[in-house]
Amino acid sequence: QVQLVESGGGLVQPGGSLRLSCAASGVFEGISTMAWYRQAPGSQREFVAFITEDGTPTYADSVKGRFTISRDNAENTVYLQMNSLKREDTAVYYCNADVRNFIGGLRGFWGQGTQVTVPS
Repeated sequence: QVQLVESGGGLVQPGGSLRLSCAASGVFEGISTMAWYRQAPGSQREFVAFITEDGTPTYADSVKGRFTISRDNAENTVYLQMNSLKREDTAVYYCNADVRNFIGGLRGFWGQGTQVTVPS
């Protein structure tokens, strides 16, 4: 089984920065796309950013220019550097990874989430 474990969340003042990490563990051949989503109270889960296996990033308009997604394929880890944080960035942040098994199959996995709080 594959596990994704997020870390790095917390309370940060407006304008501050946080760096989230998500490490994948288990038995698998590799990881295709890795992504971050977030879910604020009373809202649906929304896309934040994803990064392809070769390192090409894509961002939601709401975080473009403030957040940076990166990955370390050797460590099966994806990062989200969040700068210039705003109150509206408050949410539980979830990691997602498309994991490739040894027979060519691809399956998506989710982490348990990490809370990011930016007070008003």
